[in-house]
Amino acid sequence: MFVQTNTIKAIKKYIKEKLQVRFSESEIRLISNELMKSRMNLSTSDLLIANENLLSESDLLFFRSCVKRLLNDEPFQHIIGSTLFYGLELKTDERALIPRPETEELVEWIVSDFSGVNNLRIIDLCTGTGCIALSLKSVFDDASIDAIDYSLSALSLAKENSNLTHLPINLRQLDVLSEAAFSPKIFLPNSYDIWVSNPPYIPEMDKEKMEKNVLEFEPEMALFVSNENPL
Repeated sequence: MFVQTNTIKAIKKYIKEKLQVRFSESEIRLISNELMKSRMNLSTSDLLIANENLLSESDLLFFRSCVKRLLNDEPFQHIIGSTLFYGLELKTDERALIPRPETEELVEWIVSDFSGVNNLRIIDLCTGTGCIALSLKSVFDDASIDAIDYSLSALSLAKENSNLTHLPINLRQLDVLSEAAFSPKIFLPNSYDIWVSNPPYIPEMDKEKMEKNVLEFEPEMALFVSNENPL
């Protein structure tokens, strides 16, 4: 056995020893707690008194596998399969970009500017996981929200998140840079009150500066734009 005992205390020690070469103490504490809560179905308060709780062999193998994946630079959100965004727990995997905390500021900006406005018509371009559209739907429950993406894989993930959060949005596959996207039959003048997007914006020349956990585990389509004509 790769730990001295099969207790939560022992596996926490193992996780710390293995990850300290790559992560800070606070990061390791967060990772360890989230893995425990996810695998053992424990609350934060339960963890405080669960150090001597015994783990099964499959539990031990799960935690060892998670450590290996983290040391291989796989994003933590992919390992636990979800992330929190604007109070919503959203599914995350290789189909779309992991929602970033700074994108919550964009949602907060819109919520502040349109507070108290009813029956908004909103379009979210390059929706990815659906994080922006779903967050806005959680606030503006009577809004009609169209969420657009070119990637069918991303749209399938956004659909799953819509179902998980019980927040209905209109999902649609479309290349927003195509001529069809600007057809008056699709987007009529004044057809939306809010246009929002968090599109790809990193020039391809900057790829070599990117971390492995981004380059190898997140879709390039959601990250990079051409060097010559980025806008």
